[in-house]
Formats: sequence, structure tokens, C-alpha cells
Amino acid sequence: MKIGICSDHAGVEYKAAIIAHLQAKGHSMVNFGTDSTDSMDYPDVAHPLASAVENAEVELGIALCGTGNGMAITLNKHQGIRAGLAWSVEVGKLVKEHNNANVLVLPARFIPLETALEIVDAFMADSFLGGRHQRRIDKIPVCQ
Repeated sequence: MKIGICSDHAGVEYKAAIIAHLQAKGHSMVNFGTDSTDSMDYPDVAHPLASAVENAEVELGIALCGTGNGMAITLNKHQGIRAGLAWSVEVGKLVKEHNNANVLVLPARFIPLETALEIVDAFMADSFLGGRHQRRIDKIPVCQ
């Protein structure tokens, strides 16, 4: 699978570990930055990731920032994005199963790296359940 990934300065170390982890499992990774711990603005990397997911240049996305909130807010401004913020393995599983998230967002300053990797694995392993969950997603308006 081809996966896009981005982070701000707070998520750089976790991003590198996630890239190595997923490449070891045979996934192809597209890094949208940043690769520095120098302070930067998360929208500068979130928008290119969102566009790549929307345009099917990558199949899924992963984004990291300090709390995850800035990335999630920015990503979800894009029509084709359902970004889910996960801080536990169970939430990582449910954002895919219930919300059909196509971007996983992680709060790098609030979870250990081991937990982040476990969340990524849960997100990648699960599938959207459809049914009543699709009915709910269908009620989310698409803004023009």
C-alpha cells in the first residue's frame, strides 16, 4: 500500500519511526515533511497530504503534530478527507471501522512511540464496517 505521511516539528521523530515500521511491513511511503525539529506551521504539510489522498496519489494518510488537533482540523477542511485523531489503539481501530477515516492523526506529545506504532497497526489492519456507520457518514455535508 502507498501511504502518505506528514508531521510538524513535534512529530518528526515519531514520523521517522512510523516510516521505518511501515516500510518493514512492505508499504511504500510518501513523506510530505517536515524533517526538521525547527518550528514550522502544520498546514504547510497537512494540505499537500490531504490533496494526495483526495487525488488518490496515496491510499491512506498519517499525520502527526503535538496534540493532533491542528492537523485534524486542517485535514478535515478538505472535501475528500475524513481525518480521525487517535490516542489509543481502540480509537485507532474505531476511526477506520466506524468513521471510514482515510487519514490517521496522532498526538506525538501525548502518547509513547510504542503506542503510536500500535495505533498505526490497528488503523492499517481494520476495514470500514459500513451499515449504520455509512448512514451516519452520509449525513456529513460536503461543502463546496
